Amino acid sequence: MKKLIKKFVKSFLPQSWRLRLLKLRNSIKSLFTKTIQSLFTKMSLLASLYYMMSTAFRREHHAVLSGIVNHERHPQKGNYYTLRRNIHRLEKGLLMRPRRDIFATGYIEETVDKYRALRNCKEINETIAWAYSVLREYFSVVTDSHPNIKAARKKFGETVNECDSDNIRIPYQRCCSLSSQIPSFQQLKNLAKLRRSVRWYLQKPVPRDLIDQALSVATLSPSACNRQPFEFIILDDNEKVKEIASLPGGTAGFFDNIPVIIVIIGHLNAFFSERDRHLIYIDAALASMSFMLALETLGLSSCPINWPEIESLERKMTKILSLKNDERVIMLLSVGYADPDGYVAYSQKKSLDELRHYR
Repeated sequence: MKKLIKKFVKSFLPQSWRLRLLKLRNSIKSLFTKTIQSLFTKMSLLASLYYMMSTAFRREHHAVLSGIVNHERHPQKGNYYTLRRNIHRLEKGLLMRPRRDIFATGYIEETVDKYRALRNCKEINETIAWAYSVLREYFSVVTDSHPNIKAARKKFGETVNECDSDNIRIPYQRCCSLSSQIPSFQQLKNLAKLRRSVRWYLQKPVPRDLIDQALSVATLSPSACNRQPFEFIILDDNEKVKEIASLPGGTAGFFDNIPVIIVIIGHLNAFFSERDRHLIYIDAALASMSFMLALETLGLSSCPINWPEIESLERKMTKILSLKNDERVIMLLSVGYADPDGYVAYSQKKSLDELRHYR
């Protein structure tokens, strides 16, 4: 029916009238939408009802719920992220001033259980070595006056240790010996100024070892409870790069010039509750900024590319990368050697007075 009406209107009305009708329809639709939205902002319950009728957050709802279920359903992943979170919580207890003789009673048994379940998993041997060091330090400073600690100590003592005990990974006094090698404030600011969003690249291969070097810096970025719930998917095959880079609308006109495209994915199965659903975006953004600055020091440039939540694009990306329900595309990054003849946007930044307010 809709197609017939369109065909009828197109056959009998001149283009000028069709444009007027289209403009009128859009105006009415916009006014109606704004009126409805204004009404539904009166109460949080009404806002929830509004979005229940909308498809705007449907994929996010599905992803968040899938992540929570998968966190519990798949022991290895759930154990892994719980272990990382809990070991970091123990670290914070160990570095507190003054440090208490008893702490972590609510989760120490769970932590030891997760450690025991994963201790033979070779894929995460660095995490296991870290967990062992922190647990050993924890049991060396707490007393057995609480039954949970006593029970956990017994379990930990029964666990066969295969970790490198010489590689201690526990809280330490911040080392200032590297301060002489740290660039000055002005050098850091110059690096930030040098880092521009580059869209025009030389058509030369980007060595993977340089990308890995930059990523080694990104891994040092802060992350909530040290879970690091993200992944950098790197594509450097020319055809695959074009296929991925052409998806976001913001790459029109330069996507076929990109040597390397990186898709940053957030893992919602890292979390047991909806309360942490935004951490994939925060943690991945912190790592991405470090990554982009590190690239500049290696002679490479980049451009962060916004990933809009448009269902048709989500489906395409999901199919190309075989993404799971609880994996979310956060952003894309193009990487390459900047073409010296290419231009970059001036991009006037907000003033300090606009961004900063002391209270």
